[in-house]
Amino acid sequence: MTWHPAFEAAAEAAAKRLGVEQLRILADRLGGGWPEQAIRQAVPVPGFAEAAGAVLAALRTDAVPDAEAAAYLRGLAAGHAQRSAAVRIESVWSGPSTHPVPVRATAQVLVELVGAAGRELLLMTYSAKPYPPLLEALATAVSRGVDVTVVVETLAGAGSALGGAEPAAAFAAVPGAELWHWPVDQRAADGAKMHAKIAVADRRVLLVSSANLTQSGVVNNIEAGLLVQGGTAPQRAAEHIAELKAKGVLTRLRASR
Repeated sequence: MTWHPAFEAAAEAAAKRLGVEQLRILADRLGGGWPEQAIRQAVPVPGFAEAAGAVLAALRTDAVPDAEAAAYLRGLAAGHAQRSAAVRIESVWSGPSTHPVPVRATAQVLVELVGAAGRELLLMTYSAKPYPPLLEALATAVSRGVDVTVVVETLAGAGSALGGAEPAAAFAAVPGAELWHWPVDQRAADGAKMHAKIAVADRRVLLVSSANLTQSGVVNNIEAGLLVQGGTAPQRAAEHIAELKAKGVLTRLRASR
C-alpha cells in the first residue's frame, strides 16, 4: 500500500478539528465527486472549510484517488467514533467540601479545562466578575493560539436582574478573546435570558454547571455541575453555539482589549 504522509496528516488534523460526523460528510462529498468548492462549503460551521481545504490540498500533493481518500476518511471516522464512545462523567461542586465524600471543585476543574484546550475554547455565562485564576488561564490559552469565545449576558438583556458593570467587562484583561451576546431584538419572548453556564474545550470536554463565572459562582456558593469527557455531548454543544453564531442569533459584542 502506498504511503501518503501529507494526506494522512491532514486527515488526522481534520478528524480532531471537525469530529466524526463532519468527517463523514467530508468523506461522502469527496467520494461522491462533488466540486472542490462545494466540498468546502458542505458544512456551514466555522473551521470546516479550512480543514476540508487542507485535506484537499494534501490529497493533490500525494496524488491520492478520490475513492481511496474517501475510504480512508470513513475508516478514520469510525476509529474516532469508537474511541469517543468511552464517556467519563464526574460531578463538580462549588462551596463547602465534605471529607467523607470527595468531589472535584468547580474552580479547579474550570481552570484545568481552560489549561488543557489546544485549539478552541467556548464559555457561556450569565453573570461574570473578574476571577484572576480564570483570567490568567484564558490569557495563557490565547497566547498559545487557542481560539477563545465567551458568550455573556448583557445588562440590557438581563433587565433589572443584573446590576453594576457589563458582564463582558470581566474579560477585558484577556486580549484576543472574542465576546458574543444574544441581542435583545433576537429574543422571541420578553424577559428571556442568556442563562447558560458551560465551558467546552476542543469539542472533547464539556463542563455544564449552575455556576456563573464569578468567584462567588465557582468558589463560594453551593453550585453543582457535570464534567463530561468524550462522547458526543461536547461536540454537539460546540456545534450548537457555532450554529447560533452562524444564524445571527448570537452576535459579536466586541473583542476584549
